[in-house]
Amino acid sequence: MVDTLGVAVVGFGWMGRVHTQAYARVRHHYPRLPLVPELVAVAEEVPGRAEEAAAQFGFASATRDWREVAADPRVQAVSVTAPNFLHREIGVAMAEAGKHLWIEKPVGLTVEDARAVADAAAAAGVRSAVGFNYRNAPAVEAARELIVGGELGTITHVRIRLFSDYAAHPQGALTWRYERERGGSGVLGDLASHGADLARFLLGDIASLTADTAVFLPERARPTGATAGHTLATGELGPVENEDYVNCLLRFASGARGVLEACRVSVGEQNNYGFEVHGTRGALFWDFRRMGELRVGHGTGYQDQAVSTVYVGPGDGEFGAFQPGAANAMGYDDLKVVEAYRFLRSVAEGTPYGATLTDAVHSAAVLDAMARSAESGAWVEL
Repeated sequence: MVDTLGVAVVGFGWMGRVHTQAYARVRHHYPRLPLVPELVAVAEEVPGRAEEAAAQFGFASATRDWREVAADPRVQAVSVTAPNFLHREIGVAMAEAGKHLWIEKPVGLTVEDARAVADAAAAAGVRSAVGFNYRNAPAVEAARELIVGGELGTITHVRIRLFSDYAAHPQGALTWRYERERGGSGVLGDLASHGADLARFLLGDIASLTADTAVFLPERARPTGATAGHTLATGELGPVENEDYVNCLLRFASGARGVLEACRVSVGEQNNYGFEVHGTRGALFWDFRRMGELRVGHGTGYQDQAVSTVYVGPGDGEFGAFQPGAANAMGYDDLKVVEAYRFLRSVAEGTPYGATLTDAVHSAAVLDAMARSAESGAWVEL
């Protein structure tokens, strides 16, 4: 027997749309999932946007006030895709209302925010999922299996990069993303949060770090109306209050070392996300832009060790739910469908699958440590 689960989406920018499309597609890829998500409500404060979403995707109701969603008995699970500064207030309220919670990273502005949402969810006994989608790539899961299985020997060091040009245009609008009060820690919360999660997912806990940050475009034009995504503006200039760039050295509890570098103003880089992991007997390499490929070299050659390109297939992660054979491409939205599946499975079975609020707290602690280190110039213990 298949049950329905009333779901709502709070915040309908690009990410709200991605969550909605994932709910719509999840049963196509996972027909045995015992829960069918039903689009009950959408909330978005920009006038008309919620109504447009309801008309396009079939939400039963639309509102500008997320509090109506929290009070709606039809809603059993909520996707929170609103701006960062609203994560804590909305997340805590939804958990306290007994709603299962799929919330985007970084879950607030600080580790205290992430912990408050996690504590509220634990107290209410609701399930959670967090938008660390890159760990859901089958090649990333295959990489983790190779690392955990000892195929690379003892891991010595990792390099994680997240370079993008989404904020590189000097006329990019001064949206909430660039304000400390509403956006938090800039590229730390936006991109480096993914890097922190990947580092822990692949290599385990981070013991200490030191970081350096910079703002390369110190002023931007204030928008004159509602924005969506990364729009341009020509209005009055205002200050950019958070980081464009971070470079961080990591020491893992295992003894491994790492470098995590992220930048949102990298001209010529479009979603250049990936990692390199080195061990005493091998190495592996992954690039998000070639998501289904994993370059691997391991064995007993040590010097001049050959590296081969492996195409992940149905035996790796969730690949088989999307494609029948290796080298058939998956995309970004597919990773969010995996996220939706794991969230709904967690609700159905009462067992966590995928990234949860616990992972968000760990990532937020790393970001806070980066910010403190960048300010002090010192190593920070976690």
